[in-house]
Amino acid sequence: MTAPTPRRAVLVAALAVATAATVSGGSASAAAPPAPRGPGRTVDNRFWFSYAHWLAGTHQGTAAVAGARPGLEIKAPAGRTEYADPHTGRKSVWEYATWTSPVHRSAVPATEAVASWNARTPAGSWIRIELRATYDDGTATPWYVMGRWACGEDDIRRTSVDGQTDGRSTVWTDTLAVDTPAGGPRLTDWQLRLTLYRRPGADRGPTVWLAGAMVSDVPDRFTVPASTPCGRAHELKVPRYSQEVHKGRYPEYDNGGEAWCSPTCSQMVIEFWGHRTAAADTAWVDPRYSDPQVCHAARSTYDAAYKGCGNWSFNAAYAATYPGLAGVVTRLASLADLENLVRAGIPAVTSQSFLAEELTGAGYGTAGHLMTVVGFTAAGDVVVNDPHAPDNPSVRRVYKRREFENVWLRSKRHNAAGKVVSGPGGVCYLYAPALPDPARIAALRAVGVL
Repeated sequence: MTAPTPRRAVLVAALAVATAATVSGGSASAAAPPAPRGPGRTVDNRFWFSYAHWLAGTHQGTAAVAGARPGLEIKAPAGRTEYADPHTGRKSVWEYATWTSPVHRSAVPATEAVASWNARTPAGSWIRIELRATYDDGTATPWYVMGRWACGEDDIRRTSVDGQTDGRSTVWTDTLAVDTPAGGPRLTDWQLRLTLYRRPGADRGPTVWLAGAMVSDVPDRFTVPASTPCGRAHELKVPRYSQEVHKGRYPEYDNGGEAWCSPTCSQMVIEFWGHRTAAADTAWVDPRYSDPQVCHAARSTYDAAYKGCGNWSFNAAYAATYPGLAGVVTRLASLADLENLVRAGIPAVTSQSFLAEELTGAGYGTAGHLMTVVGFTAAGDVVVNDPHAPDNPSVRRVYKRREFENVWLRSKRHNAAGKVVSGPGGVCYLYAPALPDPARIAALRAVGVL
């Protein structure tokens, strides 16, 4: 379950892919032309990840690094600065360098934006991710901090930044949202600024492999059109983990149980792709606790400002700390899109909110919860690993297609008190190999991630 921060989007991860996967002829453009605008589009994704992408933009002390997985690193520091960590009180001096992306003109004039990044931050380093957008009247937002992030927590506390607003838009944890989406301004283009930090005099610092954002303008809707099932059963063998077995564990990381749905789902998909958490990374976990890797996932996604593990961007970034794995946050348009991904071998972590009677067989209601979609029955019903289960064997559930589709894709709903509140609007995390095979590339292109 997610904490009750007032945000509407939810995380999803998608993948950094080979340069040849993005542009026919095998070369990715540094600044791809905007996708055609159209009245039916509600989501636009743009991610930088190729060597050509990193060469573009504005470098202040950074450099593009070639290789099997190209990235961005510090070449020569642009300067030094002091950072006072608001969560520890520690003050430290850091060298830094900055990369500013080209401006991306969105195919969708948007009301929300969620950033994604994949990076490695060795001990003694961290990164800051900022986003600046232009409104449809030509004025610009400030540079909003979308995250101060590190793989570990010894140098800084991983954190979102509260209180950021210009009176027209506001950052809610991981989501930049227009304050008045009904009739208010729209975000027409945007760019990222990445600042890489390392200890003074260090030889190496962070490496960023992917950075970008998903922007959206999902219409207000209490129900969504029904999609047509493909008529074939398909189920992926994704490990099953219960969040509830961790209830009461590690109050410093939000106490397990319902608060850990996001990292629990993330860990399921990470292990589906063949990755195991190193024993050294779970050595801190009480040996009496089962599934210590889920505890590690919670610790590695914990947001010190949000005081929880449900930061969508942080979950995608955590998944990408495993070798060769990439992750992004996005929105999908229909359950048919999700079915296409699963048939291509890509499970997805989706966000739902519902009353108990709105999802048959769940046995609970929630203001926000993550599940891992692992398959579909021949009738089109949805097979999920739902971590809201008393133990690992009972995590697998089958939910009615029409019910699941609605509680995942709608953007408005009535809560238990009858009040109109926001719905997830199709948010999901997509994690997959950074160099996916052709079938997975085709599936990701079909849903607009590539």
